[in-house]
Amino acid sequence: MAITGDNTRFVMLPAEAVHWAQTVDAPAAAGYLPGSASGVFVGREHELTNLREMLTGEGAATVTQAPVRAIHGLGGVGKSRLALQYAHRYRDEYTLVCWITAESAESIVKSLSGLALSLCPQWAGSAGPDERAAWSILWLQEHPNWLLIFDNIENPAHLGPYLGTLHRGHHLATSRKATGWHALAPVMHLGLLPLDKATDLLCTLAFPNDTATDEDREAARRLARVLGCLPLALEQAGAYAFQTGIDLETYRVSLGLVLDEPTEGIDSERTIARIWDHTITAIADRDPLAVTLLNAMAWLAPDDIPRSLLASLAPTPIALANALGVLHTYNMVAFTDQRNVSIHRLVQTVLRTRGTPPRGRDGAERAVHKALPADAEDRAAAEQWQQLLPHIAALAESVPPDHTDANETRSAYIEAAQHLRRQGRDAHTILLRQAVLAHNKRVHGDTHLSTLTSRNNLALAYQEAGDLDQAIPLLKTTLTQCEQTLGHTHPDTLASRNNLAGAHRSAGDLDQAIPLYETTLTQYEQTLGHTHPNTLINRNNLAAAYQEAGDLDQAIPLLKTTLTQSEQVLGHTHPDTLTSRNNLAGAYRAAGDLDQAIPLYETTLTQCEQVLGHTHPDTLTSRNNLAAAYRAAGHLDQAIPLYETTLTQREQILGRTHPNTLTSRNNLAAAYQKAGHLDQAIPLFEATLGQCEQVLGPTHPTTVVIRDNLAHARQQLSP
Repeated sequence: MAITGDNTRFVMLPAEAVHWAQTVDAPAAAGYLPGSASGVFVGREHELTNLREMLTGEGAATVTQAPVRAIHGLGGVGKSRLALQYAHRYRDEYTLVCWITAESAESIVKSLSGLALSLCPQWAGSAGPDERAAWSILWLQEHPNWLLIFDNIENPAHLGPYLGTLHRGHHLATSRKATGWHALAPVMHLGLLPLDKATDLLCTLAFPNDTATDEDREAARRLARVLGCLPLALEQAGAYAFQTGIDLETYRVSLGLVLDEPTEGIDSERTIARIWDHTITAIADRDPLAVTLLNAMAWLAPDDIPRSLLASLAPTPIALANALGVLHTYNMVAFTDQRNVSIHRLVQTVLRTRGTPPRGRDGAERAVHKALPADAEDRAAAEQWQQLLPHIAALAESVPPDHTDANETRSAYIEAAQHLRRQGRDAHTILLRQAVLAHNKRVHGDTHLSTLTSRNNLALAYQEAGDLDQAIPLLKTTLTQCEQTLGHTHPDTLASRNNLAGAHRSAGDLDQAIPLYETTLTQYEQTLGHTHPNTLINRNNLAAAYQEAGDLDQAIPLLKTTLTQSEQVLGHTHPDTLTSRNNLAGAYRAAGDLDQAIPLYETTLTQCEQVLGHTHPDTLTSRNNLAAAYRAAGHLDQAIPLYETTLTQREQILGRTHPNTLTSRNNLAAAYQKAGHLDQAIPLFEATLGQCEQVLGPTHPTTVVIRDNLAHARQQLSP
């Protein structure tokens, strides 16, 4: 069980990467899209024209499905097809077009990482996924006239940061969510096809050589009507009719659908299921392996399923290729590129409910387990993780009722969560942690050590995500059960108590946090000793809580003790020692004792530069803190150059609109103001305020502070 302290993660880009982002141009009419424009596109020309007008007028648009009861909130109306057609139709109008799978924050990062590899392989080939994604953001900030297509956004908030920081091109999003967009982008509601257009689409697919007779068109019209004019159902039916040669009237009758059933009353899942009963039978007759693969893909993420992931389910590569070819022929999967395939979400929804036990689930679990990286740390493993994470998350999210995943699958969830944690992404592990906890409770019971550990880990993930209402009750339950099962002084119990105290502290409830920290520190000192690393962490946490409560008389002696022991046990330049020294300096500064604070800050900065480098985020923080101390002491001739250096380096490493960069720019402006240089302060405040309003929002506390600072500076300028 982990003991936690504060941990903030940044992505640093070296100067070389920044140079490439500024100087590398996209290839002529560059397009990174899933498939070509050769597919059938019928009945959406008016929507395509409207979409162009929205984007050229507003710079951003969202295509959602219309709130039609017949589709029951599911997909299949052609949102992604419309976006893809727009990208191909207007490709020459943009310097770059990039398709971003946007079902989760992780999938967005993965797509941006791939963009960097395409644009700058000479640098990105040796960089990690997070660094590549950060590079792509910087490139998009530096270059104009691009189009980003965010496909299938589940949470509109995931789009906000990109709209806030990327202003030099167009953003197009597709989503099943019809609400939550009012503050982000204008919305186009995409409904079902009109009956005439639906008939045209069905005839185009079933009779590709324009051989449909009037009788065929009438049969197509009846079939389109009973299929609810849902584009996905029409495409499936058309592909089946073309492949089998069945006439459309016979096909409609065999489906058992009622002709006079109102379109708005049609259940799309039931309709699609009836179509696939016929289609899957036909596929099984041609290649049983194709059905095995289809059932397994139902449990994976719908986009970018690597062929290599499916390889373990096929006897040979040729057999895999043939089976996928059959599925593609029947329009059950799409080939996004030579390495990946995709499956429609509605196809998955129906397939997952087609049997008990769930068909294909075991195959998907086996495939994921066999694909796990052998080495968790090397760069090749990082690439494998980036490909696998969406599919492991899909397994975790779709565990059927009364189903217990294999132990190997639980291990895959744990390894994936550990990988994300090594990247500083604890908040992104919630789904995985939930699945592990559910598995452990089902297999081991509520008070087993593995269950306690998994509940603690889930709570910490909630805390990292800022969801303290979920984290604190879980941590309380974990602590109670640890005390009952393991005893009050077991290391896992102590870690649990420390973590609960940290959650209360994060919630601002210091009256709860401080007694818990005090009890834990006493027990750590008794059981592990005064200089054990966990004891040092807990003492530092308690001191920080005292300082936040304004009790510096208690905080400073604890911080001094922690620093002395960290120097003795860990060494003077260990990162934890540097943190302790910085914290002590901060406490002295809060107490107004700048004579004590400034030398400590100076020492910390020197050692950070030596150990971590001049541009490490902790070094930048240390330099900013020293500048603030100089400014508080009135030493503006020393503060301003430090602020200027920090701002320049944060702009280079974090980007011009990163929250820490905005803070640095505000601090420099405030120093200029204090020095009487209002001609430098006011423009800097104005620029910073504009960026804060775009990135953080007009009511964010930092935005409010900067707005007040600007008002005071302008007032100071007035006679």
